[in-house]
Amino acid sequence: MTASDARALATRLATLDPDALAALFDARHIAPNTSWTDFFDAADSLLDPAQLTRAFGDVSDLEAAALREAVDRSSPVAQLFRAGLVARALADETGRPYDAVAAALGSAAPVRAPAVFEGEPESDAASAERAFDAVASLADILHAATRTPLGRIGSGALSAGDRRRLVEAGAAATPDDADTLVAIAAETGLLAGSDRNWTITQAGSTWLGTRTVERWTEVAHRLRDRLPRSLRSPDGGWRKPADWPGAHPFDPAWPERVRRLAAMLTQWAMFTPDGTPPAWATELADGKDADADALRSLLPHEVDKVYLQNDLTAIAPGPLEPQLDLRLRTTARRESRAQAATYRFTADTIGAAFAGGETAASLTAFLTELSLTGVPQPLAYEIERAATRHGTLRVGLDRHGDTRVSGDRDLLEAINVDQALRPLGLVPDGEDLVTRTSADTTFWMLSDARYPVLAVDADGAPRALGRHEVAETAAPEPSASDRYRPLIETLKASLSEDADAAWLERELEQAVRTRATIGITVRMPDGSTRDVTLEAAGLGGGRLRGRDRAADVERTLPLSSIVSVRPVRADRPR
Repeated sequence: MTASDARALATRLATLDPDALAALFDARHIAPNTSWTDFFDAADSLLDPAQLTRAFGDVSDLEAAALREAVDRSSPVAQLFRAGLVARALADETGRPYDAVAAALGSAAPVRAPAVFEGEPESDAASAERAFDAVASLADILHAATRTPLGRIGSGALSAGDRRRLVEAGAAATPDDADTLVAIAAETGLLAGSDRNWTITQAGSTWLGTRTVERWTEVAHRLRDRLPRSLRSPDGGWRKPADWPGAHPFDPAWPERVRRLAAMLTQWAMFTPDGTPPAWATELADGKDADADALRSLLPHEVDKVYLQNDLTAIAPGPLEPQLDLRLRTTARRESRAQAATYRFTADTIGAAFAGGETAASLTAFLTELSLTGVPQPLAYEIERAATRHGTLRVGLDRHGDTRVSGDRDLLEAINVDQALRPLGLVPDGEDLVTRTSADTTFWMLSDARYPVLAVDADGAPRALGRHEVAETAAPEPSASDRYRPLIETLKASLSEDADAAWLERELEQAVRTRATIGITVRMPDGSTRDVTLEAAGLGGGRLRGRDRAADVERTLPLSSIVSVRPVRADRPR
């Protein structure tokens, strides 16, 4: 790193507005609590070889080639890449790479490009089948998250228990598929991650109510738009998949990351296993909309009716329209997910529907409209029986703000000794049970334990609860401007009206710290200048103290007389 580069960068940083500074620090992964005191510290750190090595992890193969060409030709970086490199302080305002950047680039060792997209080509019909399966699987996963948040381990991956549970429920074919589908949902905003859970978002709930083709295209567009900048093409699509493995030549984490991206897009049938897009995704790759009609023509036709059977099952003769499937799942458990799906009604599933706000009348009306065969007597009887039992227990807030569970005495006694409900901390209070746990959480824990519970408001009137209302959601991350505000305020406060004097003092401080030998140009009283070579020894009181190597005497020079400083190679000892 040359002193002129560091000074030029410090000067440029001082002219940037806070948002631009925050964006630069964020792009270079600078810790917001770093101990910089002024812009000279910032420039030194940004041009430090170790920091540049880390910064190269975000440099794409095309940017690296442009930097090399600029270094070899001693010219500015190509216009196409200039703004991005300047914004990350890898080139000066004219587009010329800093000397420290050129040196770090010359010593950087590229990582080995991974192998991706090594599968066999497949027909559009086979890709459409994969698209249909992926949409259905992701819907199953979101339905599961609606009932109970999915476990999330420290690395951000799906917990082993939930991977197994999703596979056993038929929501995913393999544990790896479950991981990939959850990653797709998280990347596209359908699931939100907290420290321990993956929970469905409002966008995910809305997505569940759309049709299959719309589900696929919405996720596909979001996945494309979320691809790393290095994989995007200028027209808004993506670069040739053959270029993906080497897109970040200096990032050790890139091989695993690009494999994960390839798995996500292949799982979602945006790519065939050999890396080519199916017919309906070709325009998607070019930055345009996917051909929804071409995909729709290859998918099975969705139906809006089912056969209700005497054995308390419902059989859909084809993929059930998502809105109908969504509501039917609230009152029946789906047992198979073939094109002719099977749903089973039980006392528990019907009770859960009542807990979610259904009534005997609304449920009967829905099933009558949905069924091609009417509502069989066994099912009508089960609905009537569940309606009679529903609401035997009531959950709501009392006048003290505590959650109160009241109702059938025998059931209350059973709840009080139920080990699965111990986390609620229920304690007797007269004929009722009370807890400081929220009413919503208490309600759902009792409902999951198969108790006939009803949520009530402060006046005792029934209220319907949506499961997503009690799900944890990820708090929005603070913006870069907010995260770096204290650091930027410190840097801005360090600004001096005399930048040249500030830079000169910094150079002298560094020389004293390392006891370096420096060449100094001093302005004499008559206006002439004189060069002196000193071994810097001390700085204070507006004066520099050092040994004049030529005259072998101590000299003290006022800072106001020093014009410039330059490094000088010390003489070897004789």
